[in-house]
Amino acid sequence: MNSKQQQLDAFNRLLDIMDDLRDKCPWDKKQTIESLRHLTIEETYELGDAILNNDLQEVKKELGDLLLHIVFYAKIGSETNDFDMADVCNEICDKLIHRHPHIYGDVEVADEEEVKQNWEKLKLKEGKKSVLEGVPKGLPALVKASRIQDKVKGVGFDWEEPHQVWDKVQEELQELQVEVKEGNQDKIEAEFGDVLFSMINYARFLKVNPEDALERTNKKFIKRFQYLESKAGELGKPLMDMTLAEMDVFWNEAKKL
Repeated sequence: MNSKQQQLDAFNRLLDIMDDLRDKCPWDKKQTIESLRHLTIEETYELGDAILNNDLQEVKKELGDLLLHIVFYAKIGSETNDFDMADVCNEICDKLIHRHPHIYGDVEVADEEEVKQNWEKLKLKEGKKSVLEGVPKGLPALVKASRIQDKVKGVGFDWEEPHQVWDKVQEELQELQVEVKEGNQDKIEAEFGDVLFSMINYARFLKVNPEDALERTNKKFIKRFQYLESKAGELGKPLMDMTLAEMDVFWNEAKKL
């Protein structure tokens, strides 16, 4: 592994390259904070994919792509005299020191859970009116639900036992079935949302990340379906011409694989 000085030298090299690109490259010159936004989101998802695939070489590559974006934003900020890379680093350093009084102060904590609770209390002292202010509005709904539940747990708003959460899931499923029988689409959607929200809550008690769990299932489904497609191709038979019973044969083969 590289020494700390080597790491700092590498970071300085990246800053120098960013200066060159911003000064000499037509594409890099044109970029703004707004134009980079959707690209940064894409890079973050690519990093997420690499992590789920446990591909550490790809993780390294995607971290570099994401770091480039951070340096790019800081460079643009320096051009308008709003902030530079030092400001970005010092801001997060100051925040980390302030929010870890059990490391940089005289506060004692018993475990990870107490750290999280102290974190949320400190944020409220910093001027936040709600513990939910820190949940980005643009998050995908499933991830947002998980973050909301984490946040309110940090101030003690939570179930005491896992069975209570499972009971809530069952209750929401029953309410959904009632609305399905009634046929009111708006109420069906509302109750379906409640079911998903309660399932995400239950996942937390099972120590399962619901986003990771669902993506794992997505990947599994894709792999099995593509096996089905390949087998249909070997037979020279389009999927639309196959019966469900014929498809099931290959689907079950894929499951065994």
